[in-house]
Amino acid sequence: MLGESAALLMTPWLAGHFTNMLLGQNTSQISDFKTILMLWLALLAVQALLRFGNSYLLASTGAQMLASLRTRLYDHLQSLPISYYQHQRRGEILSLLARDAGILSHFVTNTLVGLLPLILTFLGALILMFRIDAQIALLAALLAPLFILVIKLLGRQLRPLSTQLSQKHASTLAQVEENLNLLPIIKAFTREADESSRYRDQHQQLLELTTQHLRLQSLLSPCMHFLAGSAIVLLLWLSSQRLVAGALTPAEIVSLLLYGLLLARPISSLASLYGQIQSTRGAAERLIDVFSIEPEPSDKEKPDLPSIQGKIQLKNIHFHYFERDNIFGGLNLTLQAGETLAITGANGTGKSTLVHLLMRFADPQEGQILIDGTDIREVSIQSLRNQIGLVSQQVLLFNGSAAENIGYGMAGANLEQITEAAKAACAFDFIQKLPHGFDTLIGDQGVRLSGGQKQRLALARALLKDPPILILDEATAMFDPEGEQDFIEACRDLLQQRTVILITHRPASLALADRIVHLENGRAHEVAS
Repeated sequence: MLGESAALLMTPWLAGHFTNMLLGQNTSQISDFKTILMLWLALLAVQALLRFGNSYLLASTGAQMLASLRTRLYDHLQSLPISYYQHQRRGEILSLLARDAGILSHFVTNTLVGLLPLILTFLGALILMFRIDAQIALLAALLAPLFILVIKLLGRQLRPLSTQLSQKHASTLAQVEENLNLLPIIKAFTREADESSRYRDQHQQLLELTTQHLRLQSLLSPCMHFLAGSAIVLLLWLSSQRLVAGALTPAEIVSLLLYGLLLARPISSLASLYGQIQSTRGAAERLIDVFSIEPEPSDKEKPDLPSIQGKIQLKNIHFHYFERDNIFGGLNLTLQAGETLAITGANGTGKSTLVHLLMRFADPQEGQILIDGTDIREVSIQSLRNQIGLVSQQVLLFNGSAAENIGYGMAGANLEQITEAAKAACAFDFIQKLPHGFDTLIGDQGVRLSGGQKQRLALARALLKDPPILILDEATAMFDPEGEQDFIEACRDLLQQRTVILITHRPASLALADRIVHLENGRAHEVAS
């Protein structure tokens, strides 16, 4: 870009020499039209090559920066605690990756970096004008602050408008993402017209904000173009007066005019630059807000949890979610290694919260959780979670094959290991009946499977991990009675090999437990089996 600016500054110089030759006043070392035209042609070729290099390097650098920023943002989002996502709409988070990161990357590589050659062009043209006529150059320099002031006055509404626009884009995407997930419910309750109306209203608001934003941005460029053009006319008038007075030659006026046009280019660019800065600030503020959120506790210097037997102790646990009442107020609970403990209780008594605390998705405000006598906050989170298998109440599957979903439980698992896990979870028979067996794609969130089949896949994934501690959070909730009985019979020997926390309301599943605990008022109460 610097080379392109330097080549650009040579054009008025050549134009001045060409004018001198036309008027028969050539005093330079360039002696004929052919030479100067060949030099001009060579300069145009150099400019074209430099522009190609400029465009390619900027585009490739921008693509690399965008990929890097999105990767960094994704890694940060992945490191945030589960509690963050309980207060955010997924569509708004997707907007950070899809829109805001792109705006910031484009600004840095296409706009911010482009400031340097614009400044060089402006200063170079001004210096060369001073060499021709100091008075006219000084006037041009004094006009520049006036242009900047006009830009700020015209564009001061752009920043809040740009922030609103980013937020509205995010909320619109969030509504789309949410509605697509809820499409079966929308159809079941015949609410398509209502949701279309809601989406249309969202887009109408987005359109109004976009229109206001475009109106302001569209106003800036013509205003600056008019002011810059007026300044050029003023410079021409002064130059003509200087020509009459004999202080300037026609060739010098041509050069001054072309340098004045070069001055107008960066000044006119300031208008669009200012609008882009305000748009980028809105996107950057949203990104900064996310990056300022603390990730899960850093545990790089903490030791790994050694291989465990599976004894779990919860000592005087006090816990509450943000701005909510206590869920646990002094919970004490002990599981012996190899014991299967069933936990029951009404909704909201903290059954799933207990799982979150054990997995360190959240930490208690008071108390300790010990595994084999080791405080889980004193070891690395990864080593802790590697030794716990979880089948959550909400089955989470990705759009891949049945084998890939099961194999997610252990990196590098082969088909034989995946098959054994599927058999242990009573999933083998139904997988064999799928169109392509283990290679059958199951769709987003396993949409092509029944509820019970999805739970069996999730269970197989956890069993493949072969963890010393296994947590089954309503793992048989979607099984039919026959399927649940088959599962219980198949799992009796399997569960005896590990410590199991069984969260359930179903009497048949309670038969697997060595002990039953009922959660109520933040405490655990033993129940006679």
